[in-house]
Amino acid sequence: MSQAIPSAAAEMAAAGVFRIALGVEYKGSRYRGWQRQENGVPTVQGMLEKALSEVANEPVNLMCAGRTDAGVHASGQVVHFDTVVERPLKAWVMGSNANLPADISVTWAKVMPADFHARFKACARRYRYVIYNDPVRPAHLAEEVTWNHRPLDIARMREAASHLVGTHDFTSFRAVQCQAKSPIKTVHHLQLIEHGRFIVMDVRANAFLHHMVRNFAGVLMTIGAGEREPGWVLDALAARDRRAGGVTAHPYGLYLVQVEYPPEFELPQRYLGPHFLSALPQSFG
Repeated sequence: MSQAIPSAAAEMAAAGVFRIALGVEYKGSRYRGWQRQENGVPTVQGMLEKALSEVANEPVNLMCAGRTDAGVHASGQVVHFDTVVERPLKAWVMGSNANLPADISVTWAKVMPADFHARFKACARRYRYVIYNDPVRPAHLAEEVTWNHRPLDIARMREAASHLVGTHDFTSFRAVQCQAKSPIKTVHHLQLIEHGRFIVMDVRANAFLHHMVRNFAGVLMTIGAGEREPGWVLDALAARDRRAGGVTAHPYGLYLVQVEYPPEFELPQRYLGPHFLSALPQSFG
């Protein structure tokens, strides 16, 4: 393998096992979410495992940082797998991409220590939700943004968003089928930025509940359109009832853009995405 193996990974290497982490980006429009399904419907995990298995010449089973839903995209997904096969890191990237469809791409590969886990070692995740605010439905990026024809008042949206920052019980913003053990999560920031016709909701938290970001977006768009007051967010939080949390926004505008880990893992860093909004600041104040 064309990378010096970190000392923490030396024991796995001595046993003939390598733990490999990958950065992955994808357009989720054609897929029934990340997670492999038994009925054979196309999923991101299924396509990526098939491509990696071609490179490894053996079955590969992946663990991911965030199991995105059907139609949801990623520019910063992180996955890992264990293998007894030794390959140059470039082979895991370029070889996989040669066997993947154009809407899935591996961006980097790194040998990791045995205690790394793409999901359980993550300490924060970050999503961006992209709204195209215009009276006319866009022909381009149709499944990569959420179109909202109503004029949105971003000042009202920002006022409402401020109530969601901090540690709260987010029961009103979780899907009924959410399997998380606790609804209490910490939102580190939730900011909105205008970029031409786009309004981008940027949210970072220690963890997210099922549909939490899409429910944030649904509530904030309703408030931005003047249909409810910004204080509705406080009422919804206090209710601790999904029926108080408004409609779930479409998946198309949602991107997993970053997964954060303890610094000792030294994972490669790329710009956050999505690519068509590359002029956005990489971090907000």
